[in-house]
Amino acid sequence: MNFFERQARARRSTTRLVLLFALAVAGIVVAVDLGVMLVFGSDPALLAASTVLALGVIGVGSLYRVASLGGGGESVAQQMGGVPVPEDTTDLHLRRLRNVVEEMSIASGVPVPKIYVMEHEPGINAFAAGYSTSDAVIAVTRGALDRLNRDELQGVVAHEYSHILNGDMRLNIRLIGVLFGILMLGLIGRKILQHGGRVRGRGAMPVLVGALIALLVGYVGLFFGRMIKAAVSRSREVLADASAVQFTRQTSGLAGALKKIAGLHDGSRLGERAEAEEVSHMLFGDGTGLSGLFATHPPVLQRIQALEPSFKAESLERLRAQWLAAPPSGLEEDVQLGLAGSTRTALPQASAQLSVTPPMVASQVADPREDDYRRADAIVASMPAELRALAGRRDAAGALLLGLLLDADPDVADRQRSEIVARLGVQAAAEARRLRDEHLRSLHPALRMPLAALAFPAMRLRPRPELATFLDTVHAIVHADGRVSLFEYCLGRLLEVQLREALDPGRYARFGRRKPGGVRREFATLLAVVAQAGHPGDPDGARRAYLAGMQRVLPRDHLPYAPPADGVLALDEVWGALDALDPLAKQVAVEAITDAVSHDGRVSVAEAELLRTICGVLHCPLPPLLER
Repeated sequence: MNFFERQARARRSTTRLVLLFALAVAGIVVAVDLGVMLVFGSDPALLAASTVLALGVIGVGSLYRVASLGGGGESVAQQMGGVPVPEDTTDLHLRRLRNVVEEMSIASGVPVPKIYVMEHEPGINAFAAGYSTSDAVIAVTRGALDRLNRDELQGVVAHEYSHILNGDMRLNIRLIGVLFGILMLGLIGRKILQHGGRVRGRGAMPVLVGALIALLVGYVGLFFGRMIKAAVSRSREVLADASAVQFTRQTSGLAGALKKIAGLHDGSRLGERAEAEEVSHMLFGDGTGLSGLFATHPPVLQRIQALEPSFKAESLERLRAQWLAAPPSGLEEDVQLGLAGSTRTALPQASAQLSVTPPMVASQVADPREDDYRRADAIVASMPAELRALAGRRDAAGALLLGLLLDADPDVADRQRSEIVARLGVQAAAEARRLRDEHLRSLHPALRMPLAALAFPAMRLRPRPELATFLDTVHAIVHADGRVSLFEYCLGRLLEVQLREALDPGRYARFGRRKPGGVRREFATLLAVVAQAGHPGDPDGARRAYLAGMQRVLPRDHLPYAPPADGVLALDEVWGALDALDPLAKQVAVEAITDAVSHDGRVSVAEAELLRTICGVLHCPLPPLLER
């Protein structure tokens, strides 16, 4: 399965979740009505009232819980007791975690997520949460930091990135809200019984009987809730293990993490937190100890043997005895195994021509491999030290991003400077210009998008009013003149998309349903702009590139090549429609855009970065190494 097939499967899983929820609600309502009939008789009016009350409690509970998670991944991480990892941390454990996450984000073509550590959890566990890549959070336990070596930590993080890229997070966070509603009746019944001694008078008995019914029905809700989580979670955990191995191209890291979960006393169990049950379906390992029908994860030995078929239960007993005598230390193992660094894949020359095909590019969307991870390591190592430091600073990341968007044309750059001064002040404009002149103008094309990805976490720390002003500034400098390059325009658009989604994550969580035939005009506009930008002064070449893309996506339509009069600015009208395409239709869209960029079978490094940027705007992240 490629990314688009996995997205389609995630959408079907959402539909299945709705059906399971409806069945659970029906079961709870029947249980409530039976309880009322046994205690109070079969009065139709009373049964109707109990049915309406049960439905109301479930609905209100679900809506309340979903609203409480409107902040996306950060809301979940904070409720689990997570502590943010600073961008400039010098703690060796935290620095190693941040390096792994940043390199993996660059390798997979997504913004760097916020990183949290559950400091008071000695077990080995982790989760990814959020509605989209723009508000994603990676959280790991202190036990994972202390006990896992770098390869093992990389395997765990790669497993969580599978959930980020496959759309699992969106389903997971909605599942929390849905299941809370199912459990509401039981929670209400428990609270009433806990404080029932305060109820006096003739009305006390009916209230307490009703609370007892609600408590018993709550166990019905708990049963259905656990069954739903198990049904949704187990198969996705197997897929995430396989994806992590495909990403890192080695089984020892992920298998080693699972062995330590199975062999250490704390395992993957979370402490006595009410939230552990609520998020059990999101975790890397079993956090609650449930088994059988209610297990959200396959047995850990079975997961290990899927990676290492020759591994036996006897080997696990030997490891338990070894670690009981001397618990493992991740940092010490790094030194012993020589894992302090990694093998790098060199960056291509800026003038290189890459050989790609549309199916090749589409197959790489959200599907990073080991060579992408090595390329990401080379990208980070190739960045100028000053830029790398500025990207992690809350007060400097904005000027760095604005510098990336400044045009090479002096007249356009002057207009852009005026827009920055009007909104952010002279100092911000001067710093953006300095960075552009001293570093960014000569920056390798393959470093621009990764640099923006590294700056993203620092930007998300700024207050909402400041972010709104910054987004307005980005929009203004991108539209300062129609001669802004297509890459600068698309990079600005990508920043806007990611930051707006981070501000209001729940609003943008959706799967598209439109088909290519319903967005003909938008396809024609995008492909015409891309073809024209790739063939300046060569109308015939641009027309051939346009027709190659249109033949891929709309082979039966005959829309003539007609570059829009307002150039790249015409793309403002196409993004919403194209982003709303059905997942499988997006695959065809990516292939069509690739055809327009590379109709002769070769692309420059700059064109490859343009392709990655456009795909990023459409939520189809591409890794940095297109030339497989």
